[in-house]
Amino acid sequence: MHAFRDIETAAYCPRKLYYRRQDPSEIERPSIVAERRDLAFEYQRLLDGESLETAPIEVTPTQFRSRLGCARAQLARWEDLLNPAEREAFLSGRECRGIAHKRLADPPSLSLVFAGQPPDNGVWRPQSARLVAAAKALAWEEETPIETVYAEYPAYGVIRRVDVDARRTAAYREAVRIADSIEGPPARIDNDQKCEPCEYRSECGVRTRSLLSRLG
Repeated sequence: MHAFRDIETAAYCPRKLYYRRQDPSEIERPSIVAERRDLAFEYQRLLDGESLETAPIEVTPTQFRSRLGCARAQLARWEDLLNPAEREAFLSGRECRGIAHKRLADPPSLSLVFAGQPPDNGVWRPQSARLVAAAKALAWEEETPIETVYAEYPAYGVIRRVDVDARRTAAYREAVRIADSIEGPPARIDNDQKCEPCEYRSECGVRTRSLLSRLG
């Protein structure tokens, strides 16, 4: 049984997942992560005029409210996202288990809240794998297919509807296969941007190129 987070990590960097499994300590998450996730449960209050001057957002208050206003107009399940049937819902499926930040009912769905920045369109590939893992777990519990889920980036005022389609499911299956097969350190990836912020960089031994070398 894999954690949703492990599926996301397998899709991001298999080597990182290997080192995480070897690490018995629990990595402390920055307080800003919790603060940003809390925003996802305060949309209506923030739209109604609550001051955003000290809120942990990464866009201007005008941009934040404009984006949430668009989400309210475009998303059929806006009210359900404001008032989910369950918060921090633990889901356990056939292959994966973990927490859905919002569980929606009638029809069943869910939302995962991400503290980082969204891509210009859609969701990041590792986050897509995590969303599908959660959707599959919910489908197992509800005994019904889950075709649509949601990704929220509250620090940017962005909420996106995500279809659990064949392409995303294939990427999820690949991440599960990777997570199942890891026994020793996988091959190093060739992506400096992933390696530089990684907490396992020193154990991994990946050498990232300096800015000077990149410039040639």
